[in-house]
Amino acid sequence: MERPAWAPRSIDISVPSVSRIYDYYLGGSHNFEVDREAARKAMGFMPGLPKIMQANRAFMRRAVRYAVGEGITQFLDIGSGIPTFGNVHEVAQAASPGAHVVYVDHDPVAVAHSQAVLDGDEHTDVVAADLRKPMEILASPQVERLIDLNRPVALLLVAILHFVEDEDDPYSAVAELRDALAPGSLLILTHASYEGIPLPAERADGTVGVYKDIRNPLIMRSREEIARFFEGYDMVEPGLVSMPQWRPDTAPEEEDPWAFSGLAGVGRTA
Repeated sequence: MERPAWAPRSIDISVPSVSRIYDYYLGGSHNFEVDREAARKAMGFMPGLPKIMQANRAFMRRAVRYAVGEGITQFLDIGSGIPTFGNVHEVAQAASPGAHVVYVDHDPVAVAHSQAVLDGDEHTDVVAADLRKPMEILASPQVERLIDLNRPVALLLVAILHFVEDEDDPYSAVAELRDALAPGSLLILTHASYEGIPLPAERADGTVGVYKDIRNPLIMRSREEIARFFEGYDMVEPGLVSMPQWRPDTAPEEEDPWAFSGLAGVGRTA
């Protein structure tokens, strides 16, 4: 397999990547045939996966605009993935020029592309780090340069926590991040769930199996389990809902049924 110029030498391009599969769902070009093959297998069970990812991105953009409207101009996006049109810094800086954004990802392709996209942007940076080690993220030079933890921050954990297994204690990681943030900070979160998927859970399990086969288990948590991530936060109306139902720009009933798969919410620290 020929290695394209944009692929860091350090990555194994014969192994599928969650970030590159996500890029494929969104119509991006920074993925390999191994990623596309895994994506097509997953879509064989859940053909609406691209619609789910589009709804996820649309929610993220609405939540970022909401945060700016609440006076927040600092954003920490963990599990940010490969840059695509309408990323956090584009949305935030369109609403508040000079807003500071730090992206965090452990995928070398996502980090390399973020660095290329952000080159010359003094208000935005990227950290190669893992959500499971929150103190390493907070102590990074990029966060120390751009994020003032004494002022409210919008923490984005969008489509990332469902790739962290219970044995890695994602609840503790989220709590550590919460405790480091100033009062008035926001948690912006989406999470995969069987809730809302327009087919039987047994069929959706086929997609879960694809991710397990590529050693990136997809954890389909319940509403109650997802709500636990918001402990210590006051939920912003309308609470924990499907993505199209969170402060929509258009009537939710106009959305594709697949867009209602999974849950999204925003919480505020007291």
